[in-house]
Amino acid sequence: MSQLLSFRRENDLVTEIADLSEQNFYACYQCGKCSAACPAAFAMDIPPHQLIRLLQLGQGEKAMQSDAPWSCVGCLTCTTYCPKGVDPARIMETVRTLHLRRLEGPFRYTQLDGERLAALPQSALVAAMRKVTW
Repeated sequence: MSQLLSFRRENDLVTEIADLSEQNFYACYQCGKCSAACPAAFAMDIPPHQLIRLLQLGQGEKAMQSDAPWSCVGCLTCTTYCPKGVDPARIMETVRTLHLRRLEGPFRYTQLDGERLAALPQSALVAAMRKVTW
């Protein structure tokens, strides 16, 4: 019985990701062009096409546990290369949003971080804050 409840919970999560991102995961046929074109793929534990595959298989929690959405820079290169019109960057953004709604984001900024953050380029700060604010 617990496996059935776990399966339903996983499906609810995948459905929520699909609804929020407005993407059809099943349109992706795993060509891998998005991962090949991604400039941040080297830093991801799961490349974009494999994260989409996890969602296709109903393994939403595995996708949520991945660090890949936090490594995504949102450049939309993956989206331009997709022959089926799937938007992996939007899916990554949705997974980040769900993390933040659950207050599970990996970033915790405090007042003490001010000096360290002041040394970074402003564009890096804007990109980082876009990922951690809601």
